[in-house]
Amino acid sequence: AQPAAPAIARCRAGTLYLTIDTGWGREAERIAAALRDRGLRATLFVANEPDFRGGTTLDESWAPFWRARAAEGHAFASHTWRHWYFGADPGPGRVRYASRRGEGADVLDGPALCAELARPVEALRRMAPAARVLPLWRAPGGRTSPNALRLAEGCGLRHQGWTARGFLGDELDSNAHPNAALLAQALRQIRDGEVLVMHWGVRSRRQPFAEVFEPLLDGLLERGFCFATLPETGI
Repeated sequence: AQPAAPAIARCRAGTLYLTIDTGWGREAERIAAALRDRGLRATLFVANEPDFRGGTTLDESWAPFWRARAAEGHAFASHTWRHWYFGADPGPGRVRYASRRGEGADVLDGPALCAELARPVEALRRMAPAARVLPLWRAPGGRTSPNALRLAEGCGLRHQGWTARGFLGDELDSNAHPNAALLAQALRQIRDGEVLVMHWGVRSRRQPFAEVFEPLLDGLLERGFCFATLPETGI
């Protein structure tokens, strides 16, 4: 009899850092199950966004979901509370912060920005006291300003974006960017050290990216990649 084939060398292709932003959450359980079934951990950036049930993603109805993710060993970080967008800085020590859903606009100073970044973490910890929270944050859309970065550093938080090849495209129009194309692109271009970004479901995408999430994970694992949560210093 032939000897058993040697096990594939673990991490031979390198390490990937999967990050998941909140989104509207319709495919959350499916995505979480895919990670759990493979023993993979991600870094979860949390914001209080409108969800598919008519509530918000950090209201009490989500407590079992977030507790389960904390128990599985995922890491967490702030994605702002209101999930508004930062614009051009209006002056020293202030940032412009505005809704894209017509909910208003604000100008934040340092303490106000710190409160905006702290609030989702406070809500998470009420629901999942064991959650491991990193001293990182991510601006909605990844769009920052010089003052936003500086003021957040004053709160002890470093901004974490994603790598260009790590943009999985789950928020793009599915007619122009169907799942099969996104999957093929990701498997072709992802390299060691990428910070990947996706969501727990995106309202505007008619073809849910979750449909190809498992083939994506399996393809990357077969290529020899490992997955890890972000280090506290970010990437």
